[in-house]
Amino acid sequence: MWALGDYPAVVRDVISELGPVLVDACGIRPGERVLDVAAGDGNVAIPAALRGAHVVAGDLTPELVEAGTRRAGAAGAQVDWRVEDAEALPHPDAAFDVVTSCVGVMFAPHHQQAADELLRVTRPGGRIGLLSWTPEGFIGQMFAVMRPYALPPPPGAQPPPLWGRPEHVLELLGDRVEDVVATRRALRVGAFGTGQAFRDFFKACYGPTIVTYRHIAGDPERVAALDAELVALAERHDLGGGAMEFEYLVLTARRAGG
Repeated sequence: MWALGDYPAVVRDVISELGPVLVDACGIRPGERVLDVAAGDGNVAIPAALRGAHVVAGDLTPELVEAGTRRAGAAGAQVDWRVEDAEALPHPDAAFDVVTSCVGVMFAPHHQQAADELLRVTRPGGRIGLLSWTPEGFIGQMFAVMRPYALPPPPGAQPPPLWGRPEHVLELLGDRVEDVVATRRALRVGAFGTGQAFRDFFKACYGPTIVTYRHIAGDPERVAALDAELVALAERHDLGGGAMEFEYLVLTARRAGG
């Protein structure tokens, strides 16, 4: 799914500032061992590496690993890029000082399995930093709009925006973490002048939207209905001049036992 469209364009044109937000929230320092999970094309990994951290960036999608390798090279950032699954990380226990994921691990279908892996590879006393879209925010509402038109999720899968609820993440992490800080913030987006421009960009570039439209491609009435609902969603969130805010949750925690 994430190889469809142009996810690097989504990062570049819409969410580029989120990576540095998470790097700052985690307080990443030179020399630290950092794993960025579901790294996309390096929105967190590259600024972390430019701070002097030793960064491993993993993503399930080879095309994004290739894009991230190119982007890191252009930025002069030393990043160890790997194709890997957030639900089965190929790293030893307690291998990293900091483990991060920016609107990435939230899309792993089995939340508890993914959370267990994040914790497993973090050393005792190390930090975990997560940035996720909230269910109530614009992207969470976009997924709610698309849900009736989309393929049914696989058995056992949970909705991605649940990671935007602190209580859900704390239930996943349990008493294995301490010093939890959870903050809701908003990303101001001015890339789209109209609701139609937003819809057309996400139809062309964003994997989940592309997959949803492919599922209903044989039904023009449903395509038209989803077209209209996405435009209406954007118009409801228009702050003026085409600007919108995308709400997200930043949650940081320290693995207990350090």
